[in-house]
Amino acid sequence: MSLEQEFELLKRVPFFADIEPAKLKLLAFLSERVAFDPGRPLMRQGDAADAAYVLIDGEAEVIAETPEGPVTLATLGENEVVGEIAILCDVPRTATVRAKSRVVALRISKESFMHMIREFPNMAVSIMCELARRLELTNQQLRAAVSELKRASKAAAPSS
Repeated sequence: MSLEQEFELLKRVPFFADIEPAKLKLLAFLSERVAFDPGRPLMRQGDAADAAYVLIDGEAEVIAETPEGPVTLATLGENEVVGEIAILCDVPRTATVRAKSRVVALRISKESFMHMIREFPNMAVSIMCELARRLELTNQQLRAAVSELKRASKAAAPSS
């Protein structure tokens, strides 16, 4: 894939929409094209954050490891970014991301990603909006799970 093709791909990612072309070309130059076969992890929960990934092709599952076993939180596809939360918060990976199908992605190092955020406040705002959207989806899932738990608890309770 050429630098120009990677630049064109990055232009389609909402996080990078407001970045001037010369800077986006620099980001494309600094990124690395990588591929993952189905079932292979892009990152594992608890690992140190060293990069974010822009999915070019394929689907990846976001999986939280829990004491009761793995829980799939989301499925990501083309033009979506993954791995940025741990970079932004400087914390270990919050979930495992595994290729559901063959995934082709651009790997953006932590240093390059943070440089772009510092240089382009609009990118930081886009990221905050995306994180807020994800939080709302998580809240919806949590509300549904709590409601289901309450229904199950009432159904299992002996009647008086």
